[in-house]
Amino acid sequence: MKQIILFAALCLLPLSAQAQSLVSDALTKHILPRFEALAENAETLSKTANSACSPESKALQHAYGAAFDTWIAASHLRLGPTEVDDRAFALSFWPDGRGATPKALSQLINDADPIAQTPDAYRDMSIAARGLYALEFLLYDNALMQAGDSAYHCRLIRTISADIAHTSEAILLDWQNRYMDVLLHPRAEGPYQSQKEVVKALFNTLNTGLEFTADTRLGRPLGTFERPRPTRAEVWRSGRSARHVILSLASLRDLAMVLASEYPALAARLDHQFATAIDQVTDLNDPVFASVNVPQSRLKVEILQQTIQGIRSSVTNELGPSLGVTAGFNALDGD
Repeated sequence: MKQIILFAALCLLPLSAQAQSLVSDALTKHILPRFEALAENAETLSKTANSACSPESKALQHAYGAAFDTWIAASHLRLGPTEVDDRAFALSFWPDGRGATPKALSQLINDADPIAQTPDAYRDMSIAARGLYALEFLLYDNALMQAGDSAYHCRLIRTISADIAHTSEAILLDWQNRYMDVLLHPRAEGPYQSQKEVVKALFNTLNTGLEFTADTRLGRPLGTFERPRPTRAEVWRSGRSARHVILSLASLRDLAMVLASEYPALAARLDHQFATAIDQVTDLNDPVFASVNVPQSRLKVEILQQTIQGIRSSVTNELGPSLGVTAGFNALDGD
């Protein structure tokens, strides 16, 4: 019996070492660089807003776009620090099916609510009035960008930008000071008891990211054939809808390559699938998916959605078994 146990333990050693190497690579090559970039660009956004708070400011629009780009590249990493204090939602409250964000911002502006005077106070605001999607309304929505007193509008842009920077920095510091060690050294009293559980969590972020892009980023503007909904596309006011799909796919592709690094043939197939999807988005030449109203153009968006669903199928049916994990609960499953 002792020999059987010893043999089993020896067989597990390579798997454990492989899992630890995979987790280390995911942290150093994928996770930390994204949150470092987010914190840096969010801080630049805050500094830019302090010097140029007009919605027409090209410098502010550029800084906003750069910060949003880095959040989209990290937004699938819904584990650990992004989930503390609803930080991910504080950065990105979307989809907003009930229009809570413009309602909350309108109320603030109409009342000239003093809560916007300091970022510390503003962190008590509803997440609907915080983050990058709220800032889009202030910079690109024809009604809200002109509403109310201009000085208050400026203050609100600066406060929301500072709040974004604070949240982004908190996420990064939490990864660097605590959660990096949580992933590298699972323990019985921690959220993960083994390296395999960590690998499963990383696998789930990939799987969920693909699901969100196919079903939400594309599914919402597609609506139904009888009733397409182009103005339900993500950040259509700032013309970034298709850009977010490309950024998401590129980042998910990077994570997939890390997870599939020990399986070259599978990695090559996944890489080709991701490249096909990114080419399809680019070939649409439709920044906000307005073409979903036109049957022939709509078909191209549906084909893109099917391509992403095909990637997810490969991830679920090939990558998962290769890693010895299966898809579990994710943030899209609801409460």
